[in-house]
Amino acid sequence: GSPPQALVDDTEDVSLDFGSEEELALRKAKIRHPLATFFHLFFRVSAIITYLFCDWFSNSFVACFVTILLLLSFDFWSVKNVTGRLLVGLHWWNQIDEDGKSHWVFEARRVPTRAASTEAEARIFWLGLIICPVIWTVFFFSTLFSLKLKWLALVIAGISLQTANLYGYIHCKLGGHKSTRRATSSFVTADVPKRQARRTAEDHTEEHGKTGTR
Repeated sequence: GSPPQALVDDTEDVSLDFGSEEELALRKAKIRHPLATFFHLFFRVSAIITYLFCDWFSNSFVACFVTILLLLSFDFWSVKNVTGRLLVGLHWWNQIDEDGKSHWVFEARRVPTRAASTEAEARIFWLGLIICPVIWTVFFFSTLFSLKLKWLALVIAGISLQTANLYGYIHCKLGGHKSTRRATSSFVTADVPKRQARRTAEDHTEEHGKTGTR
């Protein structure tokens, strides 16, 4: 009976080693979502390049304005709904409840999966998310000092759209870290207006307590 037992043990050791090597290879992978990484930078960098060199390509201010605004809009949507989920496991959105009140919801992946991001992807995501709004802020002051006021609305739109994504993902990151221990699902969801929900719950318990005593 001892030789078969040894054979079984060897087989188990091989399978365990194979699993650990596969996991290590996945962690070492630099870019696991190349398409998402490309489009995370493509739209926002293209908007900046078009803003800087649009006079070289076209003499039409309206065409340049519309092109840059479209690139900024595509960037906002893709970063908010696609690249944030794939590259760092974060997502944020706004929803309206039955009373018509607006709620901001921030979601963070708690458990790393096979589709989890690598360190290189996370670094690219956050660098692109932080640096580009700073560049648009520089454009804002340059338009003021150079008195190119016709570009001011476009620059403000660029700052607003990209700062909104930065603000949302910072809340996702902070909310995810704070709520990780209490989460049971694969995602941690942090809703901003928690105080109102707590007050409503307390009011309901007080009402039930009063009716029970009567």
